[in-house]
Amino acid sequence: MNGLSGSAKVLACRLAELDLTSMGIDVVVFPPNVHTRIVFDEIVKSDLGLGAQNMSEHASGAFTGEISGEMLREVGCDYVLVGHSERRSLFSESSDVVAQKFRSAQSSQMTPILCVGETLEQRQQGLTSKVIDEQIDAVLNLVGLSDLCRGVIAYEPLWAIGTGKVASPMQAQKVHAEIRAKLGRVGSGTRLLYGGSLTSQNAAGLFAEPDIDGGLVGGASLDGEEFIKIARLLA
Repeated sequence: MNGLSGSAKVLACRLAELDLTSMGIDVVVFPPNVHTRIVFDEIVKSDLGLGAQNMSEHASGAFTGEISGEMLREVGCDYVLVGHSERRSLFSESSDVVAQKFRSAQSSQMTPILCVGETLEQRQQGLTSKVIDEQIDAVLNLVGLSDLCRGVIAYEPLWAIGTGKVASPMQAQKVHAEIRAKLGRVGSGTRLLYGGSLTSQNAAGLFAEPDIDGGLVGGASLDGEEFIKIARLLA
């Protein structure tokens, strides 16, 4: 929840200059919902994808203040974040609700990016794998393995988000490898992203790991030049 329409337009315009075809990567931007159309108009002729930060699990109805998948599709969104750590921790979204949003996103012809991760206390108690398994299983049990693998999964340890702390490449790779193993052969092509205080200074080491396919960029995405540096590290 940062910026007004003017800054959103300037940032989108700068990112739209990226030649993603020659770079061989995919980049998606996720503006606040009220800026979605403004950003779409700036990037529509570029290779950038457009996504939403959140959506309702419901298709329509008396859910004042909510936004449906079809509404997001209508304004150009092809992706949507579901289960972002802040939605889980600040707005008490359960894994079951997140799973319903995942299913609703796919029903609306969007690609959901499922965010999973553990708190510092859970990591210290050795519960990282258990927590992430449970978060993924909620979706797996609802939509099945094939549909789960058609989405994207982003590992974002809560203790590394907005704290300046970042999981080491070894720590992140261990979790990503466990997720990859859980998906099995069906998920061999599923994209797994790392998010959590990702910057151009630490991204190269993380992106070098075999099971980390890209990044879910938070605070650094508000700085166009910094975001572009991170994107170029994937090229």
